[in-house]
Amino acid sequence: MPDEAEVDEFAVLFKRFLERMQQPGRGTGRENLRDRLRAHLGVDPEQVPVVATSFPSYDLPNVQRAVEAWFDTFELLGLAGSNRGHHSLGELLELAEYDRFGIGAVDYQRLQIDVDEEMDCVAFGFYLGVRGEDRYVALLRGANPQYGRMSVDLEVLAVGKDAGDRFLGALPELVRGHNVFRGKVVSFEGHEFGQGVGPFRLHPRPGVSRADVVLPDGVLERVEREVVGIAAHRETLLTAGQHLRRGVLLYGPPGTGKTHTVRYLLSRLPELTVVLLAGTSIGFISQACSLARLLQPALVVLEDCDLVAEARDYSHGMENPLLFQVLNEMDGLAEDADVAFLLTTNRADLLEPALMQRPGRVDLAVEVPLPDGEGRARLLSLYGPNLALTTDVIDEVVAQTEGTTASFMKELVRRTVLLAAEAGAAPDADHLRAAVAELLSSRDALTRRLLGATDGEVPDYSPPEPARPGLYPGAVS
Repeated sequence: MPDEAEVDEFAVLFKRFLERMQQPGRGTGRENLRDRLRAHLGVDPEQVPVVATSFPSYDLPNVQRAVEAWFDTFELLGLAGSNRGHHSLGELLELAEYDRFGIGAVDYQRLQIDVDEEMDCVAFGFYLGVRGEDRYVALLRGANPQYGRMSVDLEVLAVGKDAGDRFLGALPELVRGHNVFRGKVVSFEGHEFGQGVGPFRLHPRPGVSRADVVLPDGVLERVEREVVGIAAHRETLLTAGQHLRRGVLLYGPPGTGKTHTVRYLLSRLPELTVVLLAGTSIGFISQACSLARLLQPALVVLEDCDLVAEARDYSHGMENPLLFQVLNEMDGLAEDADVAFLLTTNRADLLEPALMQRPGRVDLAVEVPLPDGEGRARLLSLYGPNLALTTDVIDEVVAQTEGTTASFMKELVRRTVLLAAEAGAAPDADHLRAAVAELLSSRDALTRRLLGATDGEVPDYSPPEPARPGLYPGAVS
């Protein structure tokens, strides 16, 4: 009977035989990976330790730019062979001894790096780099959620531990300095393969002027002071020992202009990096705060927070509402972090209990109400500058549209222009009257509600009175 050592040896030899049979034999002309790396490093690659680090999945273009900025010169190689993406760099080197893998084409992934610009990013490739007297091999891989790899991975061979430490130590600052998101408006999305951040999207920065924002007197000024004013007086506040982190909540009925106000603030702050999260994508708040912290000054916009006020996150044993995670992430930033949070909600009543249990995260809550008569008149002029309406007609329409929203007025003007186009005429007061009658008719009752109109009943969207100090929300003194 063979002893245990003989069985183990046979198993190793048989495994190597099977791996060898799956690959082309020597002499096929494919350059061996180990030979190429040995020629570059000047030593056997197995004699050099592998050091590894990882980055968020959305950071592939930033990591690539950082790696290429570190090297004085570099050559980029790919790898041929099946299942190469499932092995570590050390395993690839070991399998290359049996011609399992050889030099091949680089894998690329095309990603957006600006609104109208894309970049071919290295999804799997070897950098044979030189910096001064130091020689490196860096294997860069993009995230691949389909196969469970949720991060951008970088594995490095460096001749000399100090050289490797210098490279990895410099990477975070290089990623920050060469970041494609700086000064951009970015949103994150989920992906179809499990949890975690999926693709990112870059958006054009809005061009909304102050004259385009129709709000009651004093409302916009309060928001500007908190968001824009703190950014403008950063150094003065820091010198006085005041924190820069701030949170602003815009609340009110749907269609009153909360998102429009956000777009105006984005226009006012072109130098800020903006991260947009809406609805369930607010679950990516941790990644958003990480990016905002890295690229400050930054603005994190959390739209429709009420949608996650009661939603639960059960990951890592957590059973708190997602909104609590949002508020905790806000509180986790350093006080000198120049990061503003802008939250919007149609349901302040759902949000208020969470804010009460996590006090201090929101510094200013501003109601964006239904437009009054003066506001509706301004909205008519804003959305229909070519209607040439008389004061009498404007007053007539304003009186008929009590309880409607900015969205309603915008649709009213659009429908006026459409009715005129169908009649083959220039829009006039008669077309406007017809559009008003149509939108206010019983047939369009649902349309009015979808546009936020209240049919004359204006609900109270104010948050409840705060609890007295020392009492839990809802407690009776």
